[in-house]
Amino acid sequence: MPHTSRRGLILGTAAVSAGAVLTACTSNEPQRKDAPARSGAPAADTAPGKPVTIGFAGPQADHGWLNAINENARARAKTYSEVTLETTEGSNDTAAQIGQVKTLINKKVDVLVVLPADGKALTQVGLEAMRAGIPVINLDRIFASPQAYRCWVGGDNYGMGLNAGTYIGEQLKGKKDAKVVELAGLDNLELTKQRSRGFADALKNYPNVRLVARQAADFTVESGQAKMAQLLQAQKKFDALWNHDDDQGVGALRAIEQAGRDEFLMVGGAGAKSAMDAIKADRGVLKATVLYPPTMAASAIDLARALGQSKGVSGLSELEIPTSLTLYSAVVTKDNVDQYLPTGFN
Repeated sequence: MPHTSRRGLILGTAAVSAGAVLTACTSNEPQRKDAPARSGAPAADTAPGKPVTIGFAGPQADHGWLNAINENARARAKTYSEVTLETTEGSNDTAAQIGQVKTLINKKVDVLVVLPADGKALTQVGLEAMRAGIPVINLDRIFASPQAYRCWVGGDNYGMGLNAGTYIGEQLKGKKDAKVVELAGLDNLELTKQRSRGFADALKNYPNVRLVARQAADFTVESGQAKMAQLLQAQKKFDALWNHDDDQGVGALRAIEQAGRDEFLMVGGAGAKSAMDAIKADRGVLKATVLYPPTMAASAIDLARALGQSKGVSGLSELEIPTSLTLYSAVVTKDNVDQYLPTGFN
């Protein structure tokens, strides 16, 4: 997830035939009955063009969202008969990933898609690829220099917090002295700071809502359970909880169930299928989740294909693809969960 602020161009539709998928990430409006299903298949510009070899250096799949990134990239590439995807073994080790990207450069792939373990540390290898004439799609965690990539694609961490806070504020706006707690992610990550900043800014619009406690976890089930148990013990009563990540939310829900607490509503983050299933069932405290769509990896493949074939973006007048694409953090509730379920990840 990116170490960056809200970035550049916020597009509401797809990059090069990703329309059906990206619409799921950019709208809270109900899906039209005649709208194409979000099966992962491109909705437009599917006619094969010239052959393109895309090198994909993704993360180690040690988290549900990261695994979904890899799956989205592979699934999208398979929908294009002229695209060959050269993948590396996912790694969270910076030195290993640098070596993997160098191997793809030496193979002379047409385009690179890289989700770096550490954006700053991999900046130099991004520059190396660009200087070798291989355009780079920088996915999510951003390189330190804009010269290291042709296009950045990622989510909106500040927007996640902003939309989570706005949803909670709207649910509690009629309640006097409403109390809210926050289960954040790793505090040493810029993305966590941005999510918390957006959340705090949203709550400023609701004078009756007060953040009374915040606890950082580390994006794992175990940490979510342990840190949520601490919050529950310290706060005998509150009205809403925002949890930054649905994986750690699995643990948080266990702690909540064990404590027998149900006086508050909970909002998750990222868009796991388990969270969406719970929202749809509507039998517990989890009432919403704010998306950080892993479909960005499918969009990165679309953009890489466009670069390799010297195309622009379907639906836009420009001859070139944009330099950045920020996906919208939609709020998924029981009212629109069926629309977003196809994007949920395990």
